[in-house]
Amino acid sequence: MIAPESNTPTNKTFTITTAIDYVNAAPHIGHAYEKIATDVITRYQRLRGREAYFLTGTDEHGTKVQKTAAEHGIPPKAYTDQISAEFKKAWEFLNLDYDRFIRTTDAEHYTVVEALWRKMVAKGDIYKARYTGLYCSGCENFVLARDLTEDGLCPHHQRKPDPVEEENYFFKLTRYKEAVIQLIQSRLESGNDFILPRYRAQEVLHLLEEVEDISVSRARDSVSWGIPVPDDSEQVIYVWIDALSNYLTGCGYLQDDKLFARCWPADVHMIGKDILRFHAIYWPAMLMSVELPLPGCVFAHGFINLNDAKISKSIGNVVSPLSLAERFELSSPDPIRYYLMTVTHFGQDGNFTEDDFKTRINADLANNLGNLLNRTLNMTMKYLDGKVPVPRRVQRPTDFPSFETVLGEIESAYDHFAFTTAAEKILHWADGANKLINDSEPWNLHKNGEHEQLQRVLYTVLDTLRQVAIMLSPLTPSLCQAIWEQLGYRQPLCEFTWDDILKTTLPEGQTVDLQGPILPRLESELVGSNKKK
Repeated sequence: MIAPESNTPTNKTFTITTAIDYVNAAPHIGHAYEKIATDVITRYQRLRGREAYFLTGTDEHGTKVQKTAAEHGIPPKAYTDQISAEFKKAWEFLNLDYDRFIRTTDAEHYTVVEALWRKMVAKGDIYKARYTGLYCSGCENFVLARDLTEDGLCPHHQRKPDPVEEENYFFKLTRYKEAVIQLIQSRLESGNDFILPRYRAQEVLHLLEEVEDISVSRARDSVSWGIPVPDDSEQVIYVWIDALSNYLTGCGYLQDDKLFARCWPADVHMIGKDILRFHAIYWPAMLMSVELPLPGCVFAHGFINLNDAKISKSIGNVVSPLSLAERFELSSPDPIRYYLMTVTHFGQDGNFTEDDFKTRINADLANNLGNLLNRTLNMTMKYLDGKVPVPRRVQRPTDFPSFETVLGEIESAYDHFAFTTAAEKILHWADGANKLINDSEPWNLHKNGEHEQLQRVLYTVLDTLRQVAIMLSPLTPSLCQAIWEQLGYRQPLCEFTWDDILKTTLPEGQTVDLQGPILPRLESELVGSNKKK
């Protein structure tokens, strides 16, 4: 599971995109999982000194939106405005540092989609034909009978697709079948994988064995909410051409030549595994058709389940980031960010439970890291008048490797999107500082007048906290900024870089600023209405 090697100039902006979320319902932690991961990658790239561009947004056309808006008794655009705003609100709370929030109802997106359509027509890759098939409104896609369950249900949405017969436009996907196969196989052989995790490449190659041309429009009397087909007012451009093209619109295609040259091709398309077919087969074929560069890779992550059940809006087992924050009275999004990024190895399916959330956050952040900061600053205030001592280091516990080794392992974990491993190694480094305190007993060093040794111990622990704050900041930016401020820094943490971990040290004489726990323990029985009672 390796981040793609860049095959573009080194000064190119690192560009990462998320799937755009469908606006037929408000955001939940499943949506948040992907967006937080993308934010962590972006923050890490910026911390390493690279310019990064983070694109996200909402997918606002299609059958489901049209029906849901009608059920609410409002026009589709008014409905999409409302739900898109809810996504923005949730992402603001989660502290996502994105550069562009693209909506497929943006005027410039219509321009891009129409231009791409005309290019495909000019290339001879779009034709009109009558079609009879099964349409899943949940997938917004025509499906084959062989892909359904034994009961004839869509495996993703557990509902029967609707039989549809209409005249639509088709994209000649079969024309690009061999080129897409060659793309995937050549990247596998070179190690610069087009599909990650790499085992998913075999899934896509299997799908390509029986690939067919795909419908790229719907009759207006079936779906009226969408971008009209140029020169044919009776047809609406099918949602996947519309949705996938957001990546070009969001990177400035046909609007901002400088931005597009800097940001395209995207280095990573971050998506859920359920839409891999569209991104790993349809999308590269469309880009080949319009003769645009292909993205670096498509990373298909797993799902976050809720109490071992797939999150589903239809059955109502949905937890939103904002409701979770209210439930635990969280003033910071970082417990949610940290938990979702460490509950499972990224790329695999994970499971959210409230009890595990509380246990993990209390153990890793409140007890381990939070207690280390609090006890160290208390001793600095008590024994050293709150001043950082002269930089002197002591020998760490013998079972701890060199910091250079640890730092290299953490870098590798971030580079491979192994967020669980990165967090484990960072907190293990903090464990070493806790062990140093327990072994050296600074309170006894002070009592016995061993002031030089006391300063060595406290300086080592304080500087460890400085290192941890920088290394953990992509995962928990607000929490690490709080650590940074309590260490006495006035410049924001974001002004420092990864190189500062080794190149700088905690300034001698800097006054620490003890402000209390950076994260109170989560006690679910003492929150919300139960606390008031």
